[in-house]
Amino acid sequence: MNRDFIAWLAQHDDRAYDLHETHVNPAFVKMLKTIGFDKHYVRGEGAYLWDDEGNKYLDFLTGWGVFAVGRNHPKVKSILKQVLDRDLPNLVRMNCSTLSGLVAEKLTRHIGGDLTQVFFCNSGTETVEAAIKFARCYTGRQDVIYCDHAFHGLTTGSLSINGADFFRERFGNLMPGTRKVPFNDLSALERELASKKAAAFILEPVQGKSCEVVHDGYLAEAQRLCRKFGTLLVLDEVQTGLGRTGEWFCYQHWPGVEPDIVCVSKALSGGYVPVGAVVTRPKIMNCVFDSMERCVVHSNTFGQNDLAMAAALATLMVIEEDALVENAAEMGAYLMDGLNRLAPSCPFVSAVRGKGLMIGIDFARPSDSFKLKMAWDMLHKLNFGVFGQMIVMPLMHEHRILTQVAGYHTEVIKFLPPMTITQQDCDWFLGAMQEVLDDTQRFPGAAWETVAGLAKSVVRA
Repeated sequence: MNRDFIAWLAQHDDRAYDLHETHVNPAFVKMLKTIGFDKHYVRGEGAYLWDDEGNKYLDFLTGWGVFAVGRNHPKVKSILKQVLDRDLPNLVRMNCSTLSGLVAEKLTRHIGGDLTQVFFCNSGTETVEAAIKFARCYTGRQDVIYCDHAFHGLTTGSLSINGADFFRERFGNLMPGTRKVPFNDLSALERELASKKAAAFILEPVQGKSCEVVHDGYLAEAQRLCRKFGTLLVLDEVQTGLGRTGEWFCYQHWPGVEPDIVCVSKALSGGYVPVGAVVTRPKIMNCVFDSMERCVVHSNTFGQNDLAMAAALATLMVIEEDALVENAAEMGAYLMDGLNRLAPSCPFVSAVRGKGLMIGIDFARPSDSFKLKMAWDMLHKLNFGVFGQMIVMPLMHEHRILTQVAGYHTEVIKFLPPMTITQQDCDWFLGAMQEVLDDTQRFPGAAWETVAGLAKSVVRA
């Protein structure tokens, strides 16, 4: 096959949506076309995307957090090319890879403490599945406690500790022994832990779907309770880890917290090759792999492949060398300050929350304006959860900023810019947000007509 593959691929670009409608996910295609997100992107670099008409977009979605170091980072790309050109003896299986050993060394150095052992896999949900198994093995217990509104993945074990019924319904019986507690409620957690049946308590320090942040002191007290009742504390840092919140790992914002298991993925890939990592204590790892006979009792096919490990190692180097953790802290504070200054001007904004470069805006029925309350009620009779599109759609169509509604049947907009973002990018975004928030207060108006039409089309569908 000597043809120019990229040229050949370009000949099929105009078929992308038709191919997906026919062979992949027609409902997804319909959704994109309905909200006008059916763009044809042709290039990505850093914090930006370009479409086939030459328009430049600011990426505040980053593939759900995958492109934390930006798209097509030249240092990551260079290392991957070098690895490909070396024809390394990949996935021999009956040997130990230098690449994965170096990734494990660097990861555990940044986590610190007694968390010195790493299990590699392919995705965030796989890290959660592994954490469940490791906790059950170590404690000899069955149950897992999780928080409402949590999102830990969509495979069966992870789905069993998903706090949203939307994702669970219609998939039959899930993993037994899971128990839900309210987020940030220590009394409820203590009541569940007191039964001494829980192998693990798992939570996200910043919830992926709502951007709710743990209260100051919560993690330390949760850790104390877990140790008191013999339960492992598992932190899902799949989205918050590797600098996004302004520390290497989000829990490090609160001194004295040292979980038993940390789940990492998304950003670790550099945006190139899927990879996940479970970081834990030697006593836990040694309990799972407690003999030569059981040395692969939990394993996967592609978890330490050379490209994934090279991408992970290159990403960790980039975060260190480019001071991206520090930039995330600085730009996150700048964005949060800007949004908090904008919020009082819009009666629909009920909260701005998050940490570092993981930020959510919650919208709710206004308390003052009768006209705007009437508009809110009218829209929500048609479809709850569609108001967020009044923010997301104009950010895309009028300001070329890619964002997302954070969850299903919620009114939360979530922003996940890359950690490479500049102050100029932040100003682009904040200026756009001011205009979009102002437009929500013009009722009747074009923004309300657009989103009402969208709600009606969803109802009809």
